Order: sequence, then structure tokens, then C-alpha cells
Amino acid sequence: MILEHVLLPVVAGREDAFEAAFAEAKGIIASMPGFRSLRLERCIERRSGYLLLVEWDTVEDHMVGFRESEEYLRWRALLHHFYDPFPTVEHYETVTTIGP
Repeated sequence: MILEHVLLPVVAGREDAFEAAFAEAKGIIASMPGFRSLRLERCIERRSGYLLLVEWDTVEDHMVGFRESEEYLRWRALLHHFYDPFPTVEHYETVTTIGP
């Protein structure tokens, strides 16, 4: 399992529109092969800051299967105009865990 980590800097004042667009976009990513789960978190201190965490089976499921798909074009059209600056995407693998 791979964890995609993205800090999303949404333009201030556009948070409600972003969340509405994301509500539509999440179904796109959830339909992709290798997708496991998704969490979108909103920052308490900076209300226009969001954290996106997506679990994939492999990095290739994200970077090739999703990013090179027709569905990604719709995802991009729905969401990318909300970010300033454009976010950096990183992938993580588990080293250790505790808890349920």
C-alpha cells in the first residue's frame, strides 16, 4: 500500500466552491483501479489549507493508471484552478504503525 500526501493551498475565499467541486471529483478517483481510500482534511489554523491523503495499491496505480487516464482530465478540470501555488504530490510507504 502507498499513501499519496498532498497539501492543497486553496485560494482564500474559494473554500466552499472547492469543497463542492471535490464532492463531485472524489467519485472519479474512487473509481480508479488500485484506489483504496481517500481523506480530505481542512486545516484549523489556515482555513484555506487542505490535506489530501489517498491510499493506492501501488505508485503506478496513481501515476500511470490515474494520471494518464481520461478520468484525470475531468479531475483536473474540476479542481486544479483552486490551487495557488500548485501543490506538490509525494508518496509514502509504511515503516511502522500502532493502533487499530
